[in-house]
Parts: sequence; structure tokens; C-alpha cells
Amino acid sequence: MVVFVLTACPAGLRGHLTRWLLEIAPGIFVGVVTARVRDLLWGRVLELVKDGRAILVHSAQGEQRLAFRVHRHDWTPMDVDGVTLMLRPSTDPPPSAMRPGWSNASRYRMARRRSPT
Repeated sequence: MVVFVLTACPAGLRGHLTRWLLEIAPGIFVGVVTARVRDLLWGRVLELVKDGRAILVHSAQGEQRLAFRVHRHDWTPMDVDGVTLMLRPSTDPPPSAMRPGWSNASRYRMARRRSPT
């Protein structure tokens, strides 16, 4: 089983993929092809996607029974103890942008622990 998810891609690429796969929604292609055809299609997607994004999800050996390939996407696949998870970009400020020292809440908590009551 193969799933391609394309975003902001040219119409020619979508037409090329419909030769091999079914387009079940705009930019989402599903089908069953051999590993060789899958790899050739992925290469063709990388050639033609231009400024767009592409994600390929396909069946594979292993506990999860699927694998991911990503091109020009914010989310990246990451292996965690043999399971592939999609790492989402953080919206939190980087640690260097945070103020150094203890937060007010932690100061109050420490003061409460130290006070003899």
C-alpha cells in the first residue's frame, strides 16, 4: 500500500501519479504498487514537485509496518526505539530566548518549604 500526499504541486505531477494511483482527494494518492515502481514514482515526485511539498507513506517490514519519506516539509520522521514518529516543529521559544534563573512560582514554592510553620 502506498499513499502520496502532495501540497502546492503542479498539475502535471498529479496527472502523472494518476496513471499509477487513485486520487481520493485533491493531492492525496493511494494505491498498491511494487517497491520498484514506488521508488521510481518518488523520484519522479522529487523531480516535478518544484516549490511544493510531498509525503510518502508505504508499507514496510517492522513493528509499525509502515515507513515515511518527506520532501520540503516542516514535519520530519524520527526513529524512537524502532518506531517512526513525525517530529513537529516546536512553537516554543528557544531556551536561549528565555530569561535565566528561577521562575516566580518556583521561588514561592521554595520559600514555602523553607518557612517554619
